[in-house]
Amino acid sequence: MRPSLTFTIKPNLPQVLAPLAELAGNLWFSWHAEAVDLWQRVDHHLWSQLKHNPVAMLNQVSQERLEALANDSGFLAQMERVADQMRGYLGAERCAFLNGRAPENLSIAYFSAEYGLADCLPLYSGGLGILSGDHLKSASDLNLPLAGIGLAYGQGYFTQYLDADGWQQEEYHPNDFWTLPMELMLGDDGQELTVEVNIEGRPLKARVWRVRAGRVPLYLMDANIEANPPDLRAVTYKLYGGDRQMRIRQEILLGIGGVRLLAALGIEPNVIHMNEGHSAFASLERIRQLKQEKGLSFDEAREVVRASNCFTTHTPVPAGNDYFDPELVRRHFEGYVQELGISMPVLMGYGRINPTDQAELFCMTVLALRLSGFANGVSRLHGQVSRNMWAGVWPHFPTEDLPITHVTNGVHIPSWISNDVAYLYYRYLGPGWHEDPDSQTVWKAIDEVPDGELWRVRERRRGQMVDFLRRTLSAQLAQRGASAEELKHAAEVLNPEALTIVFARRFATYKRAVLIAQDLDRLAKLLNDPQRPMQIIFAGKAHPKDNEGKEFIRRIAALTRDPRFSDRVVFIEDYDINTARYLVQGADIWLNTPRRPLEACGTSGMKSVANGGLHLSVLDGWWDEGFQPGLGWAIGRGEEHTEAYPQDEVEGRALYRLLENEVAPLFYRRDHEGLPRGWIAYVKKSLLNLCPEFNSHRMLEDYAELGYLPAGDRYNGLVGSDFAGARELGAWVRRIMENWGEVRVEQAYSDSPENATWGDELTIKARVHLGGLQPGEVAVDAYYGKLGADGEFAERLTHNLDPAGGGDGTWEFTGKIKAQSTGRLGLAVRVVPYHPLMGTKYALGLAAWG
Repeated sequence: MRPSLTFTIKPNLPQVLAPLAELAGNLWFSWHAEAVDLWQRVDHHLWSQLKHNPVAMLNQVSQERLEALANDSGFLAQMERVADQMRGYLGAERCAFLNGRAPENLSIAYFSAEYGLADCLPLYSGGLGILSGDHLKSASDLNLPLAGIGLAYGQGYFTQYLDADGWQQEEYHPNDFWTLPMELMLGDDGQELTVEVNIEGRPLKARVWRVRAGRVPLYLMDANIEANPPDLRAVTYKLYGGDRQMRIRQEILLGIGGVRLLAALGIEPNVIHMNEGHSAFASLERIRQLKQEKGLSFDEAREVVRASNCFTTHTPVPAGNDYFDPELVRRHFEGYVQELGISMPVLMGYGRINPTDQAELFCMTVLALRLSGFANGVSRLHGQVSRNMWAGVWPHFPTEDLPITHVTNGVHIPSWISNDVAYLYYRYLGPGWHEDPDSQTVWKAIDEVPDGELWRVRERRRGQMVDFLRRTLSAQLAQRGASAEELKHAAEVLNPEALTIVFARRFATYKRAVLIAQDLDRLAKLLNDPQRPMQIIFAGKAHPKDNEGKEFIRRIAALTRDPRFSDRVVFIEDYDINTARYLVQGADIWLNTPRRPLEACGTSGMKSVANGGLHLSVLDGWWDEGFQPGLGWAIGRGEEHTEAYPQDEVEGRALYRLLENEVAPLFYRRDHEGLPRGWIAYVKKSLLNLCPEFNSHRMLEDYAELGYLPAGDRYNGLVGSDFAGARELGAWVRRIMENWGEVRVEQAYSDSPENATWGDELTIKARVHLGGLQPGEVAVDAYYGKLGADGEFAERLTHNLDPAGGGDGTWEFTGKIKAQSTGRLGLAVRVVPYHPLMGTKYALGLAAWG
């Protein structure tokens, strides 16, 4: 039964405690240690029980406790100090990083299906959401003009528990948005602000919640309102829940609804960043709005959108991308295409590698790639993998040239380091270290930290992690009705002084959680060595439909019941931000064993590194570019196997050898002061070399330099003077598409001798038939480089050739290149459409070669 009236009751805060309400309304507290300490001081037990939720804390703390705090001068002083810090932070007006280089109207809208910002806001499932949260936090710290767009999931992602057999079970718990640090948005009329999208001819309305992440607003759409029928209210119930129909409806609301939400808020972004393909429908809605509100044609609007879109792909496997059956797309978009002014086959073509293949599924990643002027993978290796995976989108270009670059992920270091480590950095790196965490100069001071002080921090954090795990494991067993003996064992499990390995991540099978358990006798000997004991902590969730991943969890759970491992191996249920924080802060070794090249990046190891942990991993994702000897360990040399069995066998043995011969001896080799000097040297080298590079401030700066600033400039160039540039570019695209079939390279030749000397200039000439196009509408390039033994280009350079006369559709082009390498030099001539307002030679996917 639903009530006929509802009321919102707020705590009766004493006036002197008013700053607490101000602090509770902004997630800034979650990455500022003194703010967290302040909330703990209100009621430490309640703070933990409420998953660090300050809004719920103020709702549930007793009035007697509030009155006591109002008369506690020490608490009041700390509260005012923290509130002043937040006000000063929020009041900053200038982005020092941009330093006046950005256009004054720069406005970035960041779309993501999930956000992992804080323990108390469970709107994430794993790495993608945590990355999105760190993205917003660094955008806030850097004061970038960015707003986040997402969905408010009524039940979020599932909570995990294991049954008696170790099989994962899932439970969903409702999120009460009224008791979370978020606020309902109201319109000018004082009523709930709503956005509306069309779902198969029916309106779906969503209200809007705002989360304050420091200086950055995050707007979340919530379809669970009375105006919607039950099936549409369910659209925002679960993150990644339901079938393909539910998924396309979620993505319509995220993409199309998200763009309409920005308009309703009066936000006019000139850069859109789509974090994964879930939000790719945003591109279509931007085109529709420009067409209907600004009078542009579809082609003209598309070029504005493409020029100002940035897209990040996160998955290195085709199955990780969203595909929809053509009939499902038709049902949901048959009315929408009329508003776009295109046919359904044209729309389908934008989401297909082969636009003419009527049987091909509609892919959100392909849609995003075709409508983005900037696209990237999330590590150097993943950039290469993505170019190979999506080569069919640009069939006329070599894979190596495809317009998918990389911006390697990073982590928001202040959010993940312990207070002990933060204090160490404050003392030795300087009070402002967190404002410039990507500075090599800042991190050079790590060598000034005394070895003994660093080691004491590492030991203290390992001990605190073990205490937390014992408490957590005991609580989880008690919930399942465990015996007194089992509870006693849980309270004593693990050794706070032993070398501790952590494997904590999503239990996808390619991540190979069980790799370390393939030889149980060898593992038992390794863990139970009386002189050099080790222990392993596992945590992570499998997707509800991934039975193979669940089987991996069951196998790990079985290990914990094996007498050989019961004191040395634990599995912690329901891996979340809070558990992750303890693990990354206390682990000695962060273990990562993906099957290369299936790990796009993997950021959890970066968090451990920032706390002084060491990384041991296959050379995949970020570790492929981060590893160097003396700061961690690599399993293998970057080999890629075609069959799983020999790869697992080979890499499993390599992992055991590393642990036996390098990791354990280095950890337990102590000097006369009891310090593992060699281990500490590894830690310092790791901090010095990895932290400046693998942090989200550097990541945001890369996105700004490579994506946001160029996209903003392109947008402004197209929309000025009543969209004159867009109209010009749209007309040019139509000319290109109408005439490109006639373009061909008739001859490429040179007057220079075939045998040349290093440093010589070689004259290159080309005769190109352009048909109805003019030389200024194309770029004719000498495409050249050193050849490998197979006769293919081993390196690739381009040099523009200039028109040198012609007529009747055929033109001569000429230029000079310098011989800058010895050996065989290969050359081809490439003709591509080019317009200075396009910003890239690859946008139309057309090329002629000779």
